[in-house]
Formats: sequence, structure tokens, C-alpha cells
Amino acid sequence: MRKLSRRQKENIKNIIYSDLKEAITLLKQTATAKFVETVELHANLNINPKYADQQLRTTVSLPNGIGKEVRIAVLTNEENFKEAEDAGANIIGSDDLIEEITQGTIQFDLLIATPNMMPKLAKFGRILGPKGLMPSPKSGTVTNTLKLTLTEFKKGKFEYKTDKTGIVHVNFGKSNFTTSQLIENLTVLYKSIEQNRPPGVKGKYFKSLFICTTMGPSIQLDLDIFI
Repeated sequence: MRKLSRRQKENIKNIIYSDLKEAITLLKQTATAKFVETVELHANLNINPKYADQQLRTTVSLPNGIGKEVRIAVLTNEENFKEAEDAGANIIGSDDLIEEITQGTIQFDLLIATPNMMPKLAKFGRILGPKGLMPSPKSGTVTNTLKLTLTEFKKGKFEYKTDKTGIVHVNFGKSNFTTSQLIENLTVLYKSIEQNRPPGVKGKYFKSLFICTTMGPSIQLDLDIFI
């Protein structure tokens, strides 16, 4: 694919794109690193997360995944170990897994726990919370249905939330995905954010939308691009 010149990359910053196919095609052209770059959405929302009714934290399953294999750990009782193993968990444990977390050994991207184990995890909020690894019922990572939950997350379900300034930073694929795959993923992700609008939001919900690759320039999207 033809590479963009430095001037062309600078010009991108001054344009708001209203055609999704054009924007995604351009996005792929900006992926000029020697590795397969991650593709990101940065959505600035009109919310203040310090208020309970203006918080956005939910899960989504993108039709084409995000191009990353997620390493899942399951914290549960020993009688559930086989179910978790059969469903594809990478790490399974009980008190031994808690001990590893205590020692700072975190070798997983997602932690799923059964409800009875949550009291033991409470004291690790400061360790797991900042990493986005603390299980919660809202994100679907506290569950008694391990097989179903593991299957969903193995297929590409993941959690996202806003940062403290009200911006959602989410990966929605890789630069080697096809244009149609990226359009499908981005559309589903946008609709997920829209459908999970916090009840406390007043007026316009989206303030700005940008997409980019790991090393590429930001591409601003028209707020009506999905209408």
C-alpha cells in the first residue's frame, strides 16, 4: 500500500472525515511501521466520570475480534477447575493464584472469578484496579457460568471504560485487517458506546471521535459518520 508523505500526514490533522470507508482506507495507509500496528478509537464524551450516573464501563464483542489472543485466568474453587480448563482458561487457581497476585505475579490479561472468591480478592483492589483486572459483575467477569463466560471472552468479548477525563480509548483491530473488517468492528464499537449512554448525560453525548494506528497520525471523524 502506498505510503503517505510527511506533508500528507500533516494535512490529515486539518480534515474531518465524513466517509467511513475513506477514513479507514487512509488509516491503513498510515500504518507504515515494521510491525503490525494496533488500530485505536479515541472517543471524547460529554461525561464527568466522578459522578455515578455519568460513568461508562461495559463489554462488547466485535465481529472480527481485535487480533489479540487474551490470556485468561480463573479464580474459583477446585471443583470448578475442570470446567474452566475445558472452556479454555489459561490459568486456573484458588488460594495459590491469590498468593501469586500477592507476590505481584500477574501473567494474565483478564481475570474471571466466581462470586464466592470475591471476598478474598477485595484487598487486591489497589493492585488489580489500576490495571483494569479487578473482576466485577458489571463487566461479566464475576460469574457462576464459567463455560459460557470463558467462551464469550475467548471469542473476543472485552471490557472498556472511560478514563477520568471522559475519553474512551479502545483498540478495534489491527492494521492488517481488511477495510471492511475494520469498518464492521468500528461500527459495532460506536453503537455499543452509544447504546450504553450513561443516564446522567445532558445534551450532546459525543464531543469528538478520532481513529489512529499505533504510530500513525490521528484521523478525526465527523460525529454524524455513523448515521
